[in-house]
Amino acid sequence: MIKGSGIAAVAQLAIPINNSPCIKRFLVAQTVLGIINSYVRLFLFTACYNLRMTKTYNMTPSYFLTKDGQFKYEGRVVSDYPSFVHDLPIEERPREKLLANGPEALTTRELAILLLVTGTTKESVVEMADRLVSDYGERSIFAERDAEKLSKDLDIPLVKACQIVAVGELGRRIFDRSAASQVTIRNAKDVYEYLADMRNLPKEHFRALYLNSHGRIIKDQVISIGTVDSSLIFPRDVFNPAIDLMAKAVVLAHNHPSGELAPSSEDVRITEQLVQAGKILGIHVLDHVIIAKNGFASIQAIYN
Repeated sequence: MIKGSGIAAVAQLAIPINNSPCIKRFLVAQTVLGIINSYVRLFLFTACYNLRMTKTYNMTPSYFLTKDGQFKYEGRVVSDYPSFVHDLPIEERPREKLLANGPEALTTRELAILLLVTGTTKESVVEMADRLVSDYGERSIFAERDAEKLSKDLDIPLVKACQIVAVGELGRRIFDRSAASQVTIRNAKDVYEYLADMRNLPKEHFRALYLNSHGRIIKDQVISIGTVDSSLIFPRDVFNPAIDLMAKAVVLAHNHPSGELAPSSEDVRITEQLVQAGKILGIHVLDHVIIAKNGFASIQAIYN
C-alpha cells in the first residue's frame, strides 16, 4: 500500500508492483488527485493571505501633501489652510473668536462658517464658506433673495441657501434698507466705489442698482453669474424688480475678471437692448459700468 502523497507517493510508484493494471491505474489517479489537492490548498491560502494583508496594511493615504505644497484629499486639491474647524487653533475658531472678541472681529467667511454650521459629503464647512464668499462676493451673497437660484448658482443644498437668504432678509429689514437709502449714485465713479466687492470676483457678475427719483439706491441685485451674454440676460429679469420697487432708473454693472476694461461687442449689445426695453417701460437705464481690479469703464446709455 502506498503511504503519503505527492513526491513520496510518486517515488513508491517507481517500485515494481505485482498488482493488476486496474489497481495501478487507481493508485496513479489517487496520487495525481493528491498532488492537485495540495496545490489548490496552497493557492487558496496564498490568495487569502494577500487579500487580508492588502486590506489591513494598505499604506496609501487618502490625504497627503503634494510636492508643490498643496493638500490633496481623495485625489482632489483642497485649500492650503485647515479644511476643518477642529483643525484650527482654538483662538482662531469662529465660535470661540466671537465669544472672546465679539462678532465685529469675525470676517465674512468666519460668519458664514457659523451660519452654515456643517458642510456636505463633498466639502467641509470651511471650504464651503470660503467658496461661497469668493465666488459670489461678500455683499452679493447676502443680497440674494432667491434661494433656489442661489442653490443652483453655488451648487449648495437648498436648505443652506435658505439659511443665507433668511439672514440677508433679516439684515435688510433691520439695517440694510436705511443704509442703502443714503447711497446716492451720480456717476460711474460712484458705482465703482459702491461695488468695490466686485473687483476681485473670479466669475463675471451682472448686477443692477435700482434708484429712486433722487438717485438713491433702493435695491442692489445680482441678475446673473457667469459669462455676460445677451441670450442669458432677459429684460424681464432686470425690470421686474424695478417695477415692483417703482424705481425711476437703473444702473447696470458687471465685472471683467481678466482685468480688461474695454467693453466687448456683447456688452454693447446688451446695453442697447436694455435701454430700448427701459424706454418702453418708462424706466431709464442711466449707465452700464464695467468693473475691473484696477479701474472701470462706462458704456453710456444712448437714447435716440
